[in-house]
This record gives sequence, structure tokens and C-alpha cells, in this order.
Amino acid sequence: MNESIRTLPGIGEKRAAQYERLGIATVGDLLRHFPRAYQNRGQTTRLIDVQDGEIHSVIVTVATEPRLTPPLKNRLVLLKFRVFDESATATVTFFQQSYLKEVFRVGTSFRLYGRFHVRVGAIDITSPQFEPISPASPLPDLVPVYPLTEGLSGKMIAAAVTAALNRIAGRALPDPLPEQARRSRGLPDLATALRMIHRPKDEEELRIARERFVFESLYLFSLGVSARERERNSARPYPLAAADPSPFLSSLPFALTPDQMRCIEDVRRDMSPSASRPMARLISGDVGSGKTVVAAAALYLCAKGGAQALMMAPTEILATQHYRDLAPLFASLGIECALLTGSVKASEKRRIRAELAAGNLPIVIGTHALLSEGVHAARLGLVITDEQHRFGVEQRARLAGSAERDPHVLVMSATPIPRTLALILYGDLDASTIETLPPGRQVVDTFVVGESYRERLEAFIRKQVGLGGQVYVVCPAIEPPPESEEEEGGELIPFDPRPQEALPLRYATEHAAYLAERLPELTVGCLHGRMKGAEKDAVMADFAAGRISVLVSTTVIEVGVNVPDASLMLVENAERFGLSQLHQLRGRVG
Repeated sequence: MNESIRTLPGIGEKRAAQYERLGIATVGDLLRHFPRAYQNRGQTTRLIDVQDGEIHSVIVTVATEPRLTPPLKNRLVLLKFRVFDESATATVTFFQQSYLKEVFRVGTSFRLYGRFHVRVGAIDITSPQFEPISPASPLPDLVPVYPLTEGLSGKMIAAAVTAALNRIAGRALPDPLPEQARRSRGLPDLATALRMIHRPKDEEELRIARERFVFESLYLFSLGVSARERERNSARPYPLAAADPSPFLSSLPFALTPDQMRCIEDVRRDMSPSASRPMARLISGDVGSGKTVVAAAALYLCAKGGAQALMMAPTEILATQHYRDLAPLFASLGIECALLTGSVKASEKRRIRAELAAGNLPIVIGTHALLSEGVHAARLGLVITDEQHRFGVEQRARLAGSAERDPHVLVMSATPIPRTLALILYGDLDASTIETLPPGRQVVDTFVVGESYRERLEAFIRKQVGLGGQVYVVCPAIEPPPESEEEEGGELIPFDPRPQEALPLRYATEHAAYLAERLPELTVGCLHGRMKGAEKDAVMADFAAGRISVLVSTTVIEVGVNVPDASLMLVENAERFGLSQLHQLRGRVG
């Protein structure tokens, strides 16, 4: 498994470099490069029964000698021949593959797989996948479709995988799963499972192999989290003096909910002088449930406890918003707070870094700029990351790992699914949840509607704006790609077998123009990630000020400025978004 992929036949230096782009350097890497889907070629159809525009698998015999057409204007050469089965005949065409003339001999039989076209009784198929029929080697029903890179075709990877499977056949491979854990769940050993995932005999074998590798990944993940937990238990927390949260709480212009108070108490207990290990706590709750005030209380307790605190947000917009909300509050309590982002002036950055390094600046709010070289807090006692799902484990560790003693860590997220929830379940984070919304926040009603609602939705946009509201329209992409290519693979058995309704893809730039034409009486704006920072800020400022009534955007608004009058959001192609994105987007209204 640890041998170089170059020990397999047909893989030299150039080919190995192409595999390297897929993260494949060894035989083991290749065997763990699992198919992304499978073509079910075992369900064959008679030629007479094929449907126009649909993908089928057929078994046919070559009826005529393949002939090459004279080169066309674009120097394209076509190879054409006729095939038949017991029900009908069809024409097969290949582009620029004249060498296949020697493959398709009259009287030989093949299994063809591809998209058929039926016109006035004539059946055609262009550039199908093909496999020769041989009694000595039966064809598999399920054919794997691999993730590819430039220069590597599916057939090349399949051939290399076959060579690798032959090499491990009959060998006992070191298995990361203990035998007892495997046997008690009826899971195959590693060598068997690798054969079953790459060359499944049927869908049942495929199910068993998938189950084995999913269980393995969860097993290894839980071991890793257990190790992290032991590490955390042996860590020494930064010593904080006891601090009373009462002055902070009495300075707030509103009363906190019982859930918020409970979360603040959890944080205070974790950061108390008697704590035996550093805090590692998640504050979860829907967007708008009031997590930021819990974070502010933690910042206050850290500063009053004699240490420094860093709070990192995933975007400059959100970091700036936190700073504007919290800096006046801390100033009234005699605590200095600074903002460190990429657009802060160089002289101010130097001042903040120097003050942090000297231990004089108690609180800094920022973006990824806090991870850059030269940022060092002399007395780092607390690290807070907002929107936990936007930061990788290494980024959070780098932020916390810049201290000599282990700082307390607080992470906040509106969506503890799926990664954060897994971390809680396996003990890496303690969890506090804000269940209830503060007074004034409304529960957001969410509806799924089909394309037939398009006109009614446009009328609903007019109504909302007429009532004084504003509208977000979120699209999954900025603009159409230069040219779209049909995805290789045809009708697949994906890892998620549930059927998806194919909706037309909405692009932000096109859809903004469409809505401006359909709703001429309204001001329609457009916001996306390719715009310059100043342009984005200007559009967002116009929307916040009410000068734009309908904002068409990509997920760049997933975390951002609160617009109190935003009362409606339409998410186009919702099936294209992740669950955490939909949670975040939903929080922009209500």
C-alpha cells in the first residue's frame, strides 16, 4: 500500500505528476480514491425500446465495416458504422477516433452505454462508452465513475485501480479497524472492502463497502477527538482573576433572556480562577438569538480578570459591525477595544501589534489579520471565533496557540450541523445553547415553492416593499460560465440516491437585470464576491439606508450587516446550498 504509484504498469514520471494533482502518490492513495458515482450498465435495453435523448445500455453486434468520412471544414473526421440486435439497427458515430476502425470488426459484439437519439425511426448514438462482449470475462453491472483531473481519463484510472487490486489480492492488509469491531458489525476486512467499493458485483456489495468506510472514518475521527480531549485535560489554562459580571450586565440597554444568562454563567464558571483546564465551549443558537452579548460578557470577564482577549469574525463587514457595537460599550466600562482588519491603516496596525505585545491592549476584534505574522498578545487569556463553521481547526489552533499558556476558547455558531455537532457529540467542545429569541425578534417562516410560483412571488415582492420592507434575492452563482460541458458519466447511481428536480440555474448578474425589467418601479441592486471592496460596501450601505429595495446577491451576504427593514428573502436554487448556509441566510430577515 505504501509503494509508489510508479510501480504500477503504464505510470511513468509524467503520469505520476498527473495523479499527484489528485493527491495520489502511493498504491494505497489510489485505492482510497473512491468512485464518486456508478453507472448501472447491467440494466440493458433493446434498441427498439430506447427513448430519444435518454441514456441506455445496449448489447449489439457490429453490422457494417466502420468507415471514415472525408475531413470536414474544421478538420473533424467521423467514424461511422451500423450495429444491430434482435429488435432493430442503429448508427454509431465517433469523433476524431479513427483508430477505433480496427476495434469494431463486423460480427463482434459490444455493450454500448450513452445517450441515444431517435428521429423518424432512425436510431443514433454518438461517442458511447463501449466494452467488448467475451464469454471468458463477464462485464460488471456497476461501472465506477472516478473524480478526474486534466490528462487522466476514467479508463486510465480504472486500469490503474485494477492493477492495484490485483497486487493486493490474497494479501492481509494492516487494517485500521479492530477485528472485533468489524466482525460485530458484519463489516468486511480492508482488502475485501477495497475490491467491493471499486468493483462491486451488485448494489448490496456497494452498500456494505460504503458502510465499512463510513464506519472507519467515524471510528478514526472519534479516536482523534478523544486524543484532543486528553490533551485539553492536561493543558494549563491562563490564570484569570475572579471578575464580577454585574457592571457589564447593568450597562446593557436591555434585559437578557434566561438562556443568555445561563450561557454567561457557563462561561464565567469555565473561566474562574479554580478552573483546572482551559474553556472550550460552543455557544449555539439561531441567527439573532443574542450570542454576541454572551461573547461580549466573556470579553469583559477576561479583561477584568487581568488578561487580553481576541475575537475573530470571518468577514471584515462582520468584524467592523462587532467593533462598532461593542467598542462604545467597553469604553463606558473603562476598557479599550481595537479593530484589526486588512483595511486598517499600516500605522494603526503597528500600534495595535505593539500594544498587544506589550500587554496594554485588553481587547482586539478582527478578521484573519489576527492570524498574520507579528500578532502576539503578551497575556492572551481568551480567543473567540464567530461563525465557527467558517474557520478550520488549524486556523483556530493557530489563534489559540500563539500564547505561552493555553487560552480559554469560545466558538459561536448559528448552525451546529454537521461539523460542530459532531465535535460536541465526541467531547471536543462543551455546549451551551440559546433556545429562545430575545423580545422583538420574530420567528422566520420558511417555505419551499416551485417554479410555478414565480409570478406570485414577484407580486409578493411588490407588496413587501409597499409595506416598507426590503427584499433579499440570493442566487447560487455570479454569472454563466464561458461554455458549459456535459458532465461525463450519464445516468449515475450517486452517493445520495434521492432524485433532484432539475431547476434552471439563476445567476446573480442575469437575475438582477431580469428583476429590474420585471419590477421597473423598484430599485434593484446587485452584490457579489467579484466586486471590489469599496463597491460592495457602497451597495450594502445603499441597501441598509433603504435606497435599494431589492438586493440580488450571492452568499456574500451570508454573514453581514443587519438590515432591520429586510422582511423577505428568496433563495433561488436552494438545493445548491449547504444547510449551514441556509441557516445563515435565513437569519438576515426577521
